[in-house]
Amino acid sequence: MRSAVVLLLLAVPAFAQEPTRTHAVTVDDYFTLAGVAQIAVSPDGKQVAYTEARWDKADDLRKSDLWVLDQVRQASSGRRLTFDRANDRNPKWGDDGKVLYFLGNRKREGEKKPPYDGSTQVWRINPAGGDPAAVTRVEGGVTGFDVAAGGAYLFYSVDKTHHDEDDFAKLRAKTKADYGHGVRKVSEVYRLNVRKWRSEKVVDDTRYVREFSASADGRRLGMITAFDDTVVKSEGESRVDVWTEGGKVVTPPTEAYRAKASTPNAWLGDVEWSPDGKRFAFCLIFDGHPAEVVVGTESSAGWEVALLERAGWEVVGYGRALGTPIQWLGTDELLVQTEKAGRVGVRPVSLAKTVRHALPANLPDNVLACAPVDDDASTVVTIGGGLSMPVVTKHGPKGPPVQLLDPNWQAADWKLPTVKHVTWKAADGTEVGGVLELPPDYKAGTKLPLVVGIHGGPTTSTKDAVEFDPHNGRLYFAVNGYAVLFPNYRGSTGYGDKFVRDLIGNENNVEVNDIIAGVQHLVKEGIADGDRVGVMGWSNGGYLTNCLITRKDLPFKLRAASSGAGIVDSVAEWGFNDEPAYPKVFKKGHPWEAADEYKKTSPTYALGNVTTPTLIHVGGNDVRCPPGHSRMLYRALKEYLKVPTELIEYPGEPHGLTKMSHRKAKMEWDLAWFEKYLKNAK
Repeated sequence: MRSAVVLLLLAVPAFAQEPTRTHAVTVDDYFTLAGVAQIAVSPDGKQVAYTEARWDKADDLRKSDLWVLDQVRQASSGRRLTFDRANDRNPKWGDDGKVLYFLGNRKREGEKKPPYDGSTQVWRINPAGGDPAAVTRVEGGVTGFDVAAGGAYLFYSVDKTHHDEDDFAKLRAKTKADYGHGVRKVSEVYRLNVRKWRSEKVVDDTRYVREFSASADGRRLGMITAFDDTVVKSEGESRVDVWTEGGKVVTPPTEAYRAKASTPNAWLGDVEWSPDGKRFAFCLIFDGHPAEVVVGTESSAGWEVALLERAGWEVVGYGRALGTPIQWLGTDELLVQTEKAGRVGVRPVSLAKTVRHALPANLPDNVLACAPVDDDASTVVTIGGGLSMPVVTKHGPKGPPVQLLDPNWQAADWKLPTVKHVTWKAADGTEVGGVLELPPDYKAGTKLPLVVGIHGGPTTSTKDAVEFDPHNGRLYFAVNGYAVLFPNYRGSTGYGDKFVRDLIGNENNVEVNDIIAGVQHLVKEGIADGDRVGVMGWSNGGYLTNCLITRKDLPFKLRAASSGAGIVDSVAEWGFNDEPAYPKVFKKGHPWEAADEYKKTSPTYALGNVTTPTLIHVGGNDVRCPPGHSRMLYRALKEYLKVPTELIEYPGEPHGLTKMSHRKAKMEWDLAWFEKYLKNAK
């Protein structure tokens, strides 16, 4: 997967009165937005805990604090519980609803020991008020935690270094260096009785535990484990292991999601237990294939593991919004997050073939997170997305939805772009969809300079909702007078299984043609000026930007480009990035097995065609799309082709930009570059 983190702006429901919008949105407005996520309903259904992330110039970062809504049954204001910017996250209720557990990183001046040395620890707080108290004080911090719904047990994981025994183990120990193998990170899992405050180590299998989930009674763990903590081991060799109290860790059959799967290179995630602890479910997320849900069922013969049958609907995979895409509704029914044509929804799916839970009928267009309040799911709390800004809403079986929270009230007067899903025909007749943003004051019949913003992944999609995304141009170009098309090209999710799989063996071909056809469609419709077209994207969107600028004889004038963390050479991608299964899946083999495919998909060999002024962005510590690709592109354009270009390498940044100053620079550079070379092109 080549993608980047997006701050989602969620919708005011249809029942809210549209405010008068007079404020022209600026780059600085982005940093006033609060991101709401990770909602957790209290056991009695009366309160909702959530995290709210905000930007701060002082530390140049966005960090989250813990909040609570006191009255789910009626509109109320959020009440802030933590204030020290410790990036508090993953709230979970104790069984009595009188305590909240969460992860945080607290740092006190001069402290060198946990819990105030900045390491990740488990904390607890009384939702009525008070200061957070440390639950764990682990050297180096914890890597994850969960609370058994029964309330007596809290589990947490820690990392340790393991030295494998082989012929060279002593030599590795003698020589201080970084080794390719032989020394690896593995995990231990502890169970803490929060009533007696005694802990015990329950898992120590010299495997890395990437995530885990506790059964309601605290007597079982479902764990996603791998040989070590590297992506290459998790994307094709990870598995689900089950620990049971009084017994050993066992591995239920893996054939359904490895040997018999569409590809064995799936990413496993979001393991969840049924209330009775007799079933577990988790997600399979693929590159190049639709996501799946896997269910394990305990029987007298052991565990039976199978894919959940999908009847024409798609599970949200890489393109998930917030929270988990699966939740149990009783012992044999799941609430699954689904996707269709840029819209995210939820649906109950029964293992017994008869759905018993009926969700409220008035859910928003995009359900980015959903938490049932009642056992029958007739009342739910959602974070809902659409064509305006964020709210948390309660939906019941009767009456209109009740808005519980609007954390971005300051955006009520922002002049937002119009957003709509559009479709067009590709050259081969396939219908392709995407999202079109137009300026707030756009007048029909006006031809505008067009920016094509390409999503990463590619096994994800651009959503039909208002988003403010510095990585691929959402919102900040449209409010500055551009038409912006976000194509969900072949390989994107939400348009059927075949549409997703069509990209395998067809990179730098079918999806590029889909994008070209989308531009031609908007030119034909009189929306886009075919003489003023620009392209931008991040990750796989950066790769496709590189593909487009190397294309000869485009049917429009490509005046400007912004390539963000883009791949240039497919063999280098296989060799240097942290997930080699990605190119293996799409190229149908390793470089020595599919040499022609690797060459065909590499913009490297067509760099001599580039004439488009190209701005290049990349994180200095990006291991997904390493900066060598961006440096290669820059060298070709600057030193040899003499094409206008700039390389901006953001120091210390990973695959997505995390610092406030860097996100601001990215947007300002994009706007200035496209102003010069696209909007004002003659």
